[in-house]
Amino acid sequence: MLILQLAIILIASKIAGDISVKLGQPSVLGKLLIGIVLGPSVLGLVTDTTTLAEFSQIGVILLMFIAGLETDIDEFKRTGKASAFVGIGGIIVPLVLGYAAGLMLNLTTIESWFLGLLLSATSVSISVQALKEMNKLKSREGTTILGAAVIDDIIVILALAFLMSMAGGDVNLGVVVLKKVLFFAGAIIVGWKVVPWILKKFAPLKVTESLVSAALIICFVYAYLAEFTGVAAIIGAYIAGVAISLTDYKHDVFEKVETISYSIFVPVFFTSIGVTAEFGGITDHLVLIVILSILAILTKLIGASAGAKFAGFSWNSSLGIGSAMVSRGEVALIIAAIGLESKLLSQDMFAVIVVVVLVTTIVTPPMMKSFLVKKSKSHG
Repeated sequence: MLILQLAIILIASKIAGDISVKLGQPSVLGKLLIGIVLGPSVLGLVTDTTTLAEFSQIGVILLMFIAGLETDIDEFKRTGKASAFVGIGGIIVPLVLGYAAGLMLNLTTIESWFLGLLLSATSVSISVQALKEMNKLKSREGTTILGAAVIDDIIVILALAFLMSMAGGDVNLGVVVLKKVLFFAGAIIVGWKVVPWILKKFAPLKVTESLVSAALIICFVYAYLAEFTGVAAIIGAYIAGVAISLTDYKHDVFEKVETISYSIFVPVFFTSIGVTAEFGGITDHLVLIVILSILAILTKLIGASAGAKFAGFSWNSSLGIGSAMVSRGEVALIIAAIGLESKLLSQDMFAVIVVVVLVTTIVTPPMMKSFLVKKSKSHG
């Protein structure tokens, strides 16, 4: 079954992506929407299996690894302040308004803060693809978005640990913070000293594609250790990509990894987002879904755009950066799953959040395109 499903996903995602581009939208939008069509909600040709989920996980890890490989570290240093403004602005507004919305929905204080925190999450894996298609990944805007995503992830995960310890979960805040600090410190030291050495040792081996295998080993180990220490796997993969981007092997690794990723794993990731959408019983909560979707889109857009404007970007660039932070993706879904498990989210609320996350993911690429392409035209 899996082999047939992969064939269906690949053919459908490539055709849908092409149609999306012809309609003036990023190809990723077509791939997301075709996932909904192929999935249980419409045609039922593809089902959400564990194996498909694992393929999808590899896809998002490779996508962020490629983004790391394409990062210009000098530009990254220059945009550090802007990334901090965007990341923090994009957390404060959704957190506060999400909390207020929770209180209006008669949630308890701690459940309301949890909802606010959930709306503060960001996943830029979709935005990375849209930036690549617009040739903006290496621009000042692109680098700011990637930096802000890392900052957002760290703050939200630490705030989540704090909230869980308040909620009476057996979470030791000191241990949580220590694990994150150890991961980032270790990741930077290993990236600086060990990664170049590993690549140098693997490159001359008398086996096919030893260099690319070494790069993928580094990517997967970083992603695993990130997840193990409570940081998102995609952040680990991104840092691994940045580490390799500083070596002489950057271009060789990039070309081969891009080929592997985009021929199978990345299309599966985009399409499976749509496949996992469950629309059963959605009509009972339609009003809540609409309200929370609007809240999710506007709070992130306003908060992150304000941060970008504060950092000196033009309005179009600021709104483009804000748009890129709107997608909540797998980071919000992981937090929602934790909320469901610890009884901070009801089963119904969890189902609503899953649809809201899907909505934020689908609207992100067209919003980014409308602002960032406008900006290039006004400059051109």
